[in-house]
Amino acid sequence: MQTGRRDVDDRLARDVDGKIPGRHDGGDQIIRQVVGAERRHLDGGKRAPGEPRRVAYLYLAPAFAFYLLFAFGPLIYTAWLSFFDWDGLTVGTWTGLDNYREVLEDPDIRASFVHSLVLIVFYALLPCALGLFLAALIAHGRVRGVTFFRAVLFLPQTIAVVVVAIAWVWIYAPDGPLNAVLDAVGLDSVSRGWLGDFTFALPALGLVGTWIMFGLCLVLFLAGIQKIPTTLYEAARVDGAGRVREFFAVTLPGLRGELAVALTLTTILALRTFDLVYVATSGGPGTTTTVPSWLVYQNAFSTGRVGLAAAVAVVLTLIIFVVAFAITRLVDRDPSR
Repeated sequence: MQTGRRDVDDRLARDVDGKIPGRHDGGDQIIRQVVGAERRHLDGGKRAPGEPRRVAYLYLAPAFAFYLLFAFGPLIYTAWLSFFDWDGLTVGTWTGLDNYREVLEDPDIRASFVHSLVLIVFYALLPCALGLFLAALIAHGRVRGVTFFRAVLFLPQTIAVVVVAIAWVWIYAPDGPLNAVLDAVGLDSVSRGWLGDFTFALPALGLVGTWIMFGLCLVLFLAGIQKIPTTLYEAARVDGAGRVREFFAVTLPGLRGELAVALTLTTILALRTFDLVYVATSGGPGTTTTVPSWLVYQNAFSTGRVGLAAAVAVVLTLIIFVVAFAITRLVDRDPSR
């Protein structure tokens, strides 16, 4: 039995891996199939290690069932509720697509989605741009204490957003540290109650998001730069590339995967922002900082319009899925194709 198995292995190494001259790829495939059958025959009909087995689906079934029950199930139920006019207590009334029509026609709801798009600039684009810039500087310069600064910049990710919101409400207060610094440097005309200003309330919240997300992007990019071969940078320098050209020719293409992850995570967080708005502004002043997640909470638990809240949640989920899929396809696409 061992001799027969050894003969099969020798033939596979000679005919397939060795690539006999003149033998075509189709012949190689046939040889692999024949040799695989001979191996199974020699093993008493058992599959060779590494061959696919349908029993693997049984191992995946519990996790898949858990996902369907606790993730996909509530999503389907939310979509079902969106077709009703329901206050959460009494019997609901079927309204069809009326809730979705209101989502499209109500100017306050439309404005909340626009506010989320504005937050994407602060949550995703600014942190990624700053993270790329600093990661490139740190990677090619001798900076002492990189580990310490990296840990400090990543610290906001480890703090609950509610705690962060309370701290920034104090910073943005009319008598808070930010206005005190502005008054001290002679810019007292600029100081204001930032979170109560109709013009600056949303950008002020966005900057908090930038502060939270920046460390995450920086850590991802620093980890990604470490896997880029140094020979690519040496070849670029030999070709006369400067720091800027080196960044766009070597660093940025090498960070395609990390950039896709960073943009996807930060964009999703921007679109589903709730706790920061809830603690800092409650959607105010007026409706200048309302976001879809806040409207879901307000309609479901304050005004008793569960069906409308479900419709907003479904639309928000679809937007998040489309945006995340588009980012992954655009950023992580192989430029050689």
